[in-house]
Amino acid sequence: MENQREMKTPMQELLEWVRATLPMDLDTPRLIEEKIESMLEKEEKVMCEFAKLYDDDLSNGIIRTREDLFNETFNTKER
Repeated sequence: MENQREMKTPMQELLEWVRATLPMDLDTPRLIEEKIESMLEKEEKVMCEFAKLYDDDLSNGIIRTREDLFNETFNTKER
């Protein structure tokens, strides 16, 4: 596993890939880059809120795996 200081979020990895792969002198790749950059801010907020929910559960004696909390929080299970 990567060192915490070297770890990148999925959006950071995507942004890095877009910059390395697509010709950034065109409009569409630039728009994609801008969208990813804006989502980085949202990703940070979501990750912090998720961590807070997990910490709150632990401090209240609620035992759930991070995976269960993730699935409940983000409704990732198909219905």
